[in-house]
Amino acid sequence: MTRKILLTGLVLAPDAMALAASRGVTVIPTTPYMPAEQMVETLKAEQPDAIVVRTGKLTREMIDASANLKIIAKHGVGYDTIDIKAAAERKVPVTIAVGANAQSVAEHAFALMFSVARRTAWLDARVRAGHWDKATANGTELFGKTLGLVGLGAIGSVLMDLVAPLRMQVKVYDPYLKQLPARDHVSREENFERLLQECDVISLHCPLTDANRNLFSSEQFALMRPGSLLINTARGELIDTAALVQALSSGQIGGAGLDTFNPEPPPADSPLWGLVNLVATPHVGANTLEARERVGLVAVQQILDALDGHALDPRCVVNRQLIDE
Repeated sequence: MTRKILLTGLVLAPDAMALAASRGVTVIPTTPYMPAEQMVETLKAEQPDAIVVRTGKLTREMIDASANLKIIAKHGVGYDTIDIKAAAERKVPVTIAVGANAQSVAEHAFALMFSVARRTAWLDARVRAGHWDKATANGTELFGKTLGLVGLGAIGSVLMDLVAPLRMQVKVYDPYLKQLPARDHVSREENFERLLQECDVISLHCPLTDANRNLFSSEQFALMRPGSLLINTARGELIDTAALVQALSSGQIGGAGLDTFNPEPPPADSPLWGLVNLVATPHVGANTLEARERVGLVAVQQILDALDGHALDPRCVVNRQLIDE
């Protein structure tokens, strides 16, 4: 019987597709952000052995639609769109590609920092519209500023090294961090409110949980330094959008660079789009040729290991404790 992998999105990188084909596994791509009812019907019809989650949510109904399902692999590291409890009840492991896209996402966060500080998106639009703002445009240097990292996983660890040549001081807030990497320009901050008060740039690199939903709302923006910048390449639900719009439009903070939103994609009439101090990208932090190759290969290899009965790396299984209960 042919083994099947269903993708919630487009085809994987060529090397990943070739790996699956070499092992006799059929890969079935779907339309990105396919409507839930259509995805359920597709899963019922195909009965895949594995699912690679690329776009949209994977609900309990979708998980239950395939009797053959043995593993769910996230194409990346953010698993909040997957019902991991429903998967665990089926004894289906949910895996993530730990570290595979860290370099690319960190570089994107770095790029957003520069773009917001120098207003490049707004200036680009102005030049294309026939304006020449040389006499009035003004940006901010990142050199010597203080960067606050909320969460220090693989992505934050790369970013703190990327900013070192700019002589930026880095403060890390992460209650779950056991040991801070030894860097002369990096220190630990135990108090979240103090982090907001003392940093010129805040960059989010934590997973979304029930406890940190809307971590940044009106109260937090009021604590941030005037002119400070907020960068989010993690999850859109970490930020209260209405509060962010108010903070940006009033000048309470200087700007924001967002790669993630709540919801995704945002509506065409979102008040975000009228903000000149916002730089927005469509959740593409991990979208480089190099990261796509690494993540695709990791996801396929995890699936092949599971289907062949091999043990999975426990660091990559996000619902292992639930399965073991």
